[in-house]
Amino acid sequence: MSVQPWGEPGSGYPPGKRPAGGWRPEPVPAVSSQAAMRAGHADRDRTVDVLKAAFAEGRLSVQEYEQRHEAVAAAQTYGQLAALVADLPSGPMTAPQALATPVPATFMAVPPPAPPRQTNVLAVVSLVAGLVGLSAPAVITGHIARAEIRRRDMDGDWAAVLGLVVGYMGCAFWTLLILIGIA
Repeated sequence: MSVQPWGEPGSGYPPGKRPAGGWRPEPVPAVSSQAAMRAGHADRDRTVDVLKAAFAEGRLSVQEYEQRHEAVAAAQTYGQLAALVADLPSGPMTAPQALATPVPATFMAVPPPAPPRQTNVLAVVSLVAGLVGLSAPAVITGHIARAEIRRRDMDGDWAAVLGLVVGYMGCAFWTLLILIGIA
């Protein structure tokens, strides 16, 4: 006979050495960190639902059902509840359910921050050229930098835009100066 955790014949206890007081769940080894977590009313209700289904399917006798039902009310942790239904199926399934349950997002480790994006060198060149007064190189390198930034998902768009603004303002200033000089 197979091992029965509720202490009936074939339970692994020597004859006449069955523990007093009826059925007692054998401890289930803690396979996850959740086995020691405290159980709530909803968890006990779900366990009672599994017991009810097992009783309705004929897997439990009336005495076994009553003993386990009382033990559910006294259970305080997930591990204790798991021991009460360890030998029962928890629903229609074709394969055994995985022992590891997903960890709630609250308890998951925070992923490391993403590495910073590389700054485009031509964007910085455009900004420096515009501030130094080299307007045409600032405009040219600014446009090339913005194209590379979009294509390679880089950082530094602000420098390229600022270099373009300063470069175009410098070009407008020099154009105006040349037009005034001609006139």
